[in-house]
Amino acid sequence: MGLPSINIAFSTAASSAIQRSQKGVVGIIVKDTAADGAYTLTKKSDIPSALSASNQTYIESAFLGYASPPRKVILYVLPTSAEDLSEALAYFKTAAAEVDYLVGPPETGEAEAAEIADWVAEMRADSYTPKAVLPNMAANSEAIINFTASGIKVGAVTYTAAQYCARIAGLIAGTPMTISCTYAPLPEVSDVTRKTKQELDEAIDNGEFVLFHDGSKVKVGRGINSLVTIPPGKSDAFKKIKIVEALDMIQRDIRTTAEDSYIGKYANSYDNKCLLITAIKAYLTSLEAAGILAEGTSDVQIDLEAQENYLISQGIDTSAMTEQEIKTAATGDKVFLRATISVLDAIEDISLTITI
Repeated sequence: MGLPSINIAFSTAASSAIQRSQKGVVGIIVKDTAADGAYTLTKKSDIPSALSASNQTYIESAFLGYASPPRKVILYVLPTSAEDLSEALAYFKTAAAEVDYLVGPPETGEAEAAEIADWVAEMRADSYTPKAVLPNMAANSEAIINFTASGIKVGAVTYTAAQYCARIAGLIAGTPMTISCTYAPLPEVSDVTRKTKQELDEAIDNGEFVLFHDGSKVKVGRGINSLVTIPPGKSDAFKKIKIVEALDMIQRDIRTTAEDSYIGKYANSYDNKCLLITAIKAYLTSLEAAGILAEGTSDVQIDLEAQENYLISQGIDTSAMTEQEIKTAATGDKVFLRATISVLDAIEDISLTITI
C-alpha cells in the first residue's frame, strides 16, 4: 500500500530541506536609470547589463558566497526617482516565502534601513521567515543582521557597510546550516577599519556583525544577528544566525507541507493526528541525520495542556478525564501539537588547558 500521502509529503520536504540547507536565497533592491522591474538570477551572467557598473558590482558580490554561492538572487530594480522602497517591498511580499536575506540599495541610509526592517517584521508576523542585512541598524531583532564594518578595502576601492551588505547577505546565504559563518574569510578584502579586541567584543555584545583583520586576512567576527535583549521564552541561542536560520526553515517546511498536503484533506480524528505527528517526527529525524539537529532530541506530541484548555472552552468538564481521554477527544477543526528540537550549533569557542 505504501506510505500515506502525508508521510510522502514530509519525506519530500525533508529531502528538499537538506538540499536547501546548503545555500539560501538573497533578495536585492537597487535603484537605476535602466532595467526597472524584477529578475531572478542564478549566476553572475544573468545580471542585467543595462545596470550601472556600481550596481552590477554590488549584485555580483552576493554571488561570492562562502562555502558555495547563494542558490539564487531575486533582484528588484527601482527607478532612481523612487522616493522610497515601497514598490520593491510590495513585490517582495509575493516572494517572502522564498527570500532568506534581503538587502537594500548600496546607498541605503537610515530611513531605507528602517523601511526594510519594518517590512521584515510585518512578514514574520504573517508567519513568513525573511531576514535582512542592514547597515548600522541596531534593530534588536533575530531577523536583522546589523552590519557595522567600515573602511572595507577591495583592490583600490574602499566600501562602506551599506555598499557591502549584498556581499554579506551572499556570504550568509552561502553558509550551510551545518556550520556557521563565524570566522568566515573574505579573501577579496585586503583590510577594514582596525579595532582592538575589546572594541570588537563590545561590538559583538551589542549585536553588531563585524569584520576584523587577524594579521593575515579579513574575516567575520561572529555569525550573530542584532538581538541583544532576550524576550521571554527565548534564549541566547536566538542571537546566532545559524540557529535562527534552521528554526525558520523548519517552521516554513512544516507550515507549507501541512497547508499543501494535510489541511482540509483529512478528518480530524485521533488516528489522523497521530499520522501527522509521525510524519513530522520523520522529517525532524532526517534533519538529525543531516547534522542540522542534535541526534535523538526531536519529539512531537499532542499538546495536552492546549487540548484540555480547548475542551474546557467548549464547556466540557475535563476534571474526571484521563490523559488518554483528553488526547483522543474530538477538537473540532483544531489540532494542538508541541515539538521539542535541539539545533546543533557550530564550534566557535575553544577552551584548552595544557598541563606539563
